[in-house]
Amino acid sequence: MSNLSNGAEQAISKHQKLTRLKFLRRIMFMIIGSALVSVALEIFLVPNNIIDGGIVGISIILSHLSHFPLGIFLVLLNLPFLLIGYKQIGKTFALSTLFSVILMSIGTTMLHPVQAFTIDPLLAAVFGGIILGIGVGLVIRSGGSLDGTEIVAILFSKKSPFSVGEIVMFINFFILGSAGFVFGWDHAMYSLIAYYIAFKMIDITIEGLDQSKSVWIISDEYSKIGDSITSRLGRGVTYLNGEGAFTGDDKKVIFSVITRLEEAKLKSIVDELDPKAFLAIGNIHDVKGGRFKKKDIH
Repeated sequence: MSNLSNGAEQAISKHQKLTRLKFLRRIMFMIIGSALVSVALEIFLVPNNIIDGGIVGISIILSHLSHFPLGIFLVLLNLPFLLIGYKQIGKTFALSTLFSVILMSIGTTMLHPVQAFTIDPLLAAVFGGIILGIGVGLVIRSGGSLDGTEIVAILFSKKSPFSVGEIVMFINFFILGSAGFVFGWDHAMYSLIAYYIAFKMIDITIEGLDQSKSVWIISDEYSKIGDSITSRLGRGVTYLNGEGAFTGDDKKVIFSVITRLEEAKLKSIVDELDPKAFLAIGNIHDVKGGRFKKKDIH
């Protein structure tokens, strides 16, 4: 009985350590992400009158017009949306977002006296967008956010025919357009460049450069193709039972998960063994569990 109790205590202790490690890892990424966003804003974008979308963009405009510190508006404008969307997004997400926004606010305040790295608006838009996107992506990967626009979009999407993405796009289009009246239309166009680059960098940061892809293959040569994927790519495969809708014939469907760099090799394997095989490849944002770890190829 005591041995069983000790074993249970050890398991609980181990679980708590893993949970604490994940928690510290999230905190670390939130701090790094918020710091990068602060650098992008105060060292590149704001000094060159270039804005981002969402609450950050509105804060930059209001800070420019009122001459109050940017950090004040970042907190004040995000706070109401966090309170309104508390039930929609959950306690963990709300606290993570609040923590990240406060860090970003502190970072922008501390970096405000620092001189801009460049006065070339194009360089500022490109490098500011890259750093901003990486920072936001790290915060999102950690379970938080730096902008209340998404919360607004979630609330409006439930009572309108528009999706969250469409509402966010409309809001940002309006904000970036407003920059033309405040900073001039050339700076509004630079802002659009920075926003686009940041948007792409967020995707890369969240999904990673080594993006995973799901593969679905239907072929009469399923056994040969499956064996080749395992032996030549080092990836595991799963055979699923399917049925043709038109013919009613039983079909074997091969399912596997590969990386973006292995896509060309997989296509050549399928084309070599069965040029008429049906092949579908899709992007996957995250892979966990199972036997996704690559096997050694001899």
